[in-house]
Amino acid sequence: MSIEPETVTLWRPVGPQELELIEQSDMKVFPPRLPEQPIFYPVLTEDYAIKIARDWNVKASGSGFVTRFDVLKSFLDNYDVQKAGGRAHLEYWIPAEEMNSFNDAIVGRIEVTKQFP
Repeated sequence: MSIEPETVTLWRPVGPQELELIEQSDMKVFPPRLPEQPIFYPVLTEDYAIKIARDWNVKASGSGFVTRFDVLKSFLDNYDVQKAGGRAHLEYWIPAEEMNSFNDAIVGRIEVTKQFP
């Protein structure tokens, strides 16, 4: 009997261009960060991801999507949860240069849970 590794479910709001890159990976990895994006910030709640996708991504690109995925807890244990504003705005800050390691820690596939508008 094998023991499943412990995972943490996270969410990530994305725009249409980022979603297209995720789809090109067969929904397995997030794309590398752009030079002006030194941090990748997955969030801890779907409500927070919805707020960002609906209020920011739609304004910036016409549509927003919420993704959900599981990450190895052992990987996330290397990072502190950051508070970005209010108590409900909790996220991890993953340095861009650690995206390959982050993607390697994703268990299963990335799925889209919400779309706006």
